[in-house]
Amino acid sequence: MIGDHEERQTLARSILMLERAGIIDFNGHASIRLPGYGMLINSGVSVRSALTANDIVAIDFDGRPIEDGPAPPREFHIHSEIYRRRPDVNAVIHAHPFWSTLFSSTGKAVRPVTMQAAVLGEIREFPAIASINTKPLGEELAATLGDHHMALLKSHGAVIAAGSILEAFVLAVYLEENAERQYRAEQIGDRPY
Repeated sequence: MIGDHEERQTLARSILMLERAGIIDFNGHASIRLPGYGMLINSGVSVRSALTANDIVAIDFDGRPIEDGPAPPREFHIHSEIYRRRPDVNAVIHAHPFWSTLFSSTGKAVRPVTMQAAVLGEIREFPAIASINTKPLGEELAATLGDHHMALLKSHGAVIAAGSILEAFVLAVYLEENAERQYRAEQIGDRPY
């Protein structure tokens, strides 16, 4: 088995917690880089609300299985192209969070309104409305992300890239909490923050 059981368990738990927080839905996925191999990622058919370490598959950056198991999600290119471009990234999350996706649907920028949001950095915007299920789209997304931690995909969701799955998890939670608070604050008035 490529990658130890603990890595698989940590990834599965992270996805379960993101699903329970409403950040990852039935199509979301997360991965951990396997140095020299490829990545661990939840399978495309896995049930995100009932995920176990057995639902985590090992693939190379071209989506080929490194071991027997179900197929990866069709959007594995999000992960592989970020890993190819960014040696500092060891974990990637693609989620469909409600509040931040509202902002990506309108083109309105998510701005920091909470103290925790200070760690988010610049939030990039990927302008195409598309499933990132080809290598060229994955390359475009990775280029849009650049050296930053996150990008919002127009009317689609968010991508978070970080040094570890724990860091990516925290950034995903902070992004969504900040987006909800920004939205609610804007309903009260136009006071600059």
